[in-house]
Amino acid sequence: MSGAVLVAVAAAIGNLLQGWDNATIAGSILYIKKEFQLESEPTVEGLIVAMSLIGATVVTTCSGALSDLLGRRPMLIISSLLYFVSSLVMLWSPNVYILLIARLLDGLGIGLAVTLVPLYISETAPPEIRGLLNTLPQFTGSAGMFFSYCMVFGMSLMKAPSWRIMLGVLSIPSLIYFALTLLFLPESPRWLVSKGRMLEAKKVLQSLRGREDVSGEMALLVEGLGVGVDTAIEEYIVGPANELAGEEDPSREKDHIKLYGPDQGQSWVARPVAGQSSVGLVSRKGSMANPSGLVDPLVTLFGSIHEKLPETGSMRSALFPHFGSMFSVGGNQPRNEDWDEESLAREGDDYASDAAAGDSDDNLQSPLISRQTTSLDKDIPRGHSNLSSMRQGSLLHGNAGEPTGSTGIGGGWQLAWKWSEREGPDGKEGGFKRIYLRQDGGPGSTRGSVVSLPGGDLPTDGEIVQAAALVSQPALYNKELMQQGPVGPAMIHPSETAAKGPSWSDLFEPGVKHALMVGVGLQILQQFSGINGVLYYTPQILEQAGVGYLLSNLGLGSTSSSFLISAVTTLLMLPCIAVAMRLMDISGRRTLLLSTIPILIAALLILVLGSLVDLGTTANASISTISVIVYFCFFVMGFGPIPNILCAEIFPTRVRGLCIAICALTFWICDIIVTYTLPVMLNSVGLAGVFGIYAVVCFIAWVFVFLKVPETKGMPLEVIIEFFSVGAKQVDDTKHN
Repeated sequence: MSGAVLVAVAAAIGNLLQGWDNATIAGSILYIKKEFQLESEPTVEGLIVAMSLIGATVVTTCSGALSDLLGRRPMLIISSLLYFVSSLVMLWSPNVYILLIARLLDGLGIGLAVTLVPLYISETAPPEIRGLLNTLPQFTGSAGMFFSYCMVFGMSLMKAPSWRIMLGVLSIPSLIYFALTLLFLPESPRWLVSKGRMLEAKKVLQSLRGREDVSGEMALLVEGLGVGVDTAIEEYIVGPANELAGEEDPSREKDHIKLYGPDQGQSWVARPVAGQSSVGLVSRKGSMANPSGLVDPLVTLFGSIHEKLPETGSMRSALFPHFGSMFSVGGNQPRNEDWDEESLAREGDDYASDAAAGDSDDNLQSPLISRQTTSLDKDIPRGHSNLSSMRQGSLLHGNAGEPTGSTGIGGGWQLAWKWSEREGPDGKEGGFKRIYLRQDGGPGSTRGSVVSLPGGDLPTDGEIVQAAALVSQPALYNKELMQQGPVGPAMIHPSETAAKGPSWSDLFEPGVKHALMVGVGLQILQQFSGINGVLYYTPQILEQAGVGYLLSNLGLGSTSSSFLISAVTTLLMLPCIAVAMRLMDISGRRTLLLSTIPILIAALLILVLGSLVDLGTTANASISTISVIVYFCFFVMGFGPIPNILCAEIFPTRVRGLCIAICALTFWICDIIVTYTLPVMLNSVGLAGVFGIYAVVCFIAWVFVFLKVPETKGMPLEVIIEFFSVGAKQVDDTKHN
């Protein structure tokens, strides 16, 4: 996974530049005021600081749609160029008007980076460490602030500090960022698949995952192009074919899904369990435990999955053997057997090749799983696709303890398909069903022992595995093609779906609406939780604590002292963010939020008491200082990074850029509102009133997280999306009943 880690670190430099810029402008504005004589023009002074906010807000309105159209990587390259150009213009700035234009360009770069870096990291990171890698932007942003404050502090000790050099130094890291985005960062494999560029996507995945066999994840990315239709949760019993073959009711054998292991002759069968799945039962019990219906069924649904994880946790799970139901065509196969190979032109279509004519794609004969013609399966009619076995030796064992192979899609989930029939107006109708399988980790879910085999951890003879399954229609399934001799579950080339592009109507699908409510709600509550107010008040608190007096005895002026204090404050954040990075994929996003928000409330209430109760100057200052430090440390562990992490995880691929842009736009608008209403609130309700309001908002945020925000750790993005679809369906059913 080193490839994915390095890519995430390189992408997160965009946030380092944002943090650097925020701290630099806070320090340099003091010197800008003197040169341009702005002491009597607070509006212009405020505009210099706010211009980057305006630019970020403006570019966010179109960043999502542009990233869906042009790709994630080109937008990050543009962001780095905007950073670089704006820093050079700020270095030159002969007057305040040029400086304002430079600040606007800088804001455009900030808006693109803040919106797209979490999106890019989510789409390239493996599920097991996605939370850790997506906390990197928070870490690099704080690191950028620390380095910038150190630079500004050092320059403030000079006889004639130059604000132009302070702002122009940004050109050096931005040039490094430009080189990395241009020469090192690959395009998002999910975006490539959405445009039908399968060969490129496969090569990127191979470099990110550090292995050749990425067929299972390629299949997952194809399926992720749309949320399945009529998703249902089912329960399967998986065991050796000979054990489950002796059914008392022969009619039930048609529901079996054949699963194949790495060695010839080894095969298993998955049999649906009659009645409600274990996940569904847990969800239903959760709803019964909350008769008022306040807790979102989606939260209970996600929770039931994580409760069934084995004690080793999701990062090192080797829960379910890497089985797969693959399809190949019996009899005469149509020409589009190789529709995914971009080195071959599609017959009768005008798809341009993205690969040179000499390129071959031996490992990927389809975007799903490489095919191998076998005898016809009895359950699938002649003329349709039939089951075939997995390529021999396709199961690998990952270095981190996570088995990886053709059907492994991360986090212990497996991707499979089955043939389904039902009675229609014209007789029997058949079609494929996509299945996301996950072994239940509760006690008694297996019989026998799991032994380590060369190809991975597989059940021994006599073991039966209980697995939960999300079953739905494949994303690229087209009923009309069923009459034309289909080639597999994904029967439409992804570029045909890409031609449609994202649509605003997609935002009104129940699952997407549900996810938008969670994402937008978190962004609003994060901004109104008090971080801007505490940042604004910190220098005053530390001054009261006597820190300024102590530093003045060391020969530092008030300006230099404030810069040093700010540097120390941001330095304290870094180890806390590092702890959050470690916990993000172990404890989980939801758990961290529910654990850290109460501490934010307590810190804010102590600040309120410190403002109202006079315990003496020293005592008040000491209590306030400790409260501010605690607030900062726990904010960056939870409410700081997690809203952006969740927003990058919960939306479908086809509208992910658009939805994240909506969430980011909400962030910037709320940021502007909070920043410019803070002085008004201080004048109207006082400091105690402001912190009291923030404490109330934090309490509302905790309730919102408890009721509406699910746990997404260790789950593939496409599985998360399917759960949102199921959860939205449950909510609708509950309302109707």
